[in-house]
Amino acid sequence: MAENARSSSGPDTRDRDDRAQPTGAYVAIAGIVVFLIATFLDWVSTTGEESTSASGYEADTVIAFTAFLGIGLAVALLYALQRARRSQHRGLTLTTMAVGIAAVLLSLGYVFDPPGAFERGADLTTEVGAWIGLVGGILWAVGAGLFAKEPEGDDHRTLDHTGR
Repeated sequence: MAENARSSSGPDTRDRDDRAQPTGAYVAIAGIVVFLIATFLDWVSTTGEESTSASGYEADTVIAFTAFLGIGLAVALLYALQRARRSQHRGLTLTTMAVGIAAVLLSLGYVFDPPGAFERGADLTTEVGAWIGLVGGILWAVGAGLFAKEPEGDDHRTLDHTGR
């Protein structure tokens, strides 16, 4: 007679005990919110007689797209916390981390050398929005990375000698 690998308390009890801790997801969502706020702050400015500044939203549509994509990922993470087996979907979490890393790199690009200066013919300087975006991106990527370390919906039942 085959031995049952499930505990006597049933599979639902083990699933509840092995649920992902949501802390990393909440840190990632906080980072997404910080990045979204930074999008509407000044990222670049020009100097001279007619100095001007531009928010991330005005400076580059990629910044706004990244923030809005982050909002979509945050909603999906919250949904997964409620609906996914063991409160996490690894593919979604890793995608969230990848986009968070992209947000960090995008912000770093503006911190070190704002893109588009050549085509605009302007000497651009970095403003506070790029720095806040960098902080938000770091929180976003690190939080998603922490959440990715949590258990997913994998089946952790003991396999017998045949691999079943």
